[in-house]
Amino acid sequence: MPNVLISTEQRRARLAIRHGLASPVADAVSAADHMVLLHATDPASIFLAAHARSRGVSVADIEASLFEDRTLMRTLAMRRTLFVASRSVLPVIEVAASVDVARAERKTLVKYLDQSGVTNPEEWLADAFGQVLAVLDGAGGVTARQVTALVPVLATRITLGSGKFTQEAGATSRVLGLMAVEGLLARGRPGGLWTGRQYVWHRRDQWLPLEQPLLDVAAASGELLNRWLYTFGPGTMVDLRWWTGWTKSKVSKTLDGLDVAEVDLDDGRTGYVLADDLADVDEPEPWVVCLPALDPTSMGWKDREWYVGDHAAELFDRNGNIGPTIWADGKIVGGWASRADASIAMELFEPLSPAHTRLLDQRLHDLEEFVDGVPIKPSFPTPQQKRLASSVDLRE
Repeated sequence: MPNVLISTEQRRARLAIRHGLASPVADAVSAADHMVLLHATDPASIFLAAHARSRGVSVADIEASLFEDRTLMRTLAMRRTLFVASRSVLPVIEVAASVDVARAERKTLVKYLDQSGVTNPEEWLADAFGQVLAVLDGAGGVTARQVTALVPVLATRITLGSGKFTQEAGATSRVLGLMAVEGLLARGRPGGLWTGRQYVWHRRDQWLPLEQPLLDVAAASGELLNRWLYTFGPGTMVDLRWWTGWTKSKVSKTLDGLDVAEVDLDDGRTGYVLADDLADVDEPEPWVVCLPALDPTSMGWKDREWYVGDHAAELFDRNGNIGPTIWADGKIVGGWASRADASIAMELFEPLSPAHTRLLDQRLHDLEEFVDGVPIKPSFPTPQQKRLASSVDLRE
């Protein structure tokens, strides 16, 4: 029996509905769950991704979810990327992905310490960990600079990298990052604006005590892939391997434990979906959204031609990071950028219908109201974003 064909149009309809793009979701936690998780490498992207999917939400609402209610939590996971996940999904992510990342991060840091002349790096780390935890015990949040002042061993200079590509730096950021991915520390509220990148640090057991038993690795991996297939499916083996950061063997083994089906895609590739998810979904009403740099929809697949078209050179930097984008009915039709005065510049790759133009005008207005005078500067500028950010606002 031939495979079911899931057309590009159907893929676009699925992401419209399941990514919360065609109609708003309830809040930032719902936005994260719709996407499995949100990208957090660029702090502003958390807020802008939630806003795009739940347009009634405010910056203060999202800050409350992150730092007061703590219903959202940062975690280093797939592809050594920083994400935000809801409390219900967090254990799945950390068992399925963060544990492997932590193992690799520890191995790398031990190597750097060793090549920097630190005797017995594991003992050195254990001592540093103990001192940091003691300093943070009961503290209301401590910056990296304050931690270093209180734990002078963190000021130890270490050589990062190898061969021709090395640099010397203090050990603080690497040690705190390792402690976080190993479940000992949590990133709290950044100093200054909501776009800030300098977090305060807390003991994880005092910031977010574990509330549910951990799954085993196989169960967590299956749950993670099941969530991805519902949200992003169909996806190719290339997509699955890239997004999870797993080997082909692990992806295949995890798929074998799920009830999945192979489908044909318009480009001739084979995709995977959940076996009970073969039926067409209804086409939504016309929609337009402005998504931030590194949005989880934009970064959801490795094979991206079906929604990026031939605009990758403008939209991505040299390392594969996507900039801010404008979407209409399931494909990227342009990009946007924040100028220094927080006004929004945009550029379309193709003409829009009058209805889509009206929707875009509203989305741009909503976006400027949401940022409320705070300029957005992506961590990974792209050709289009850099050009638009430096453009002149010609509006009256």
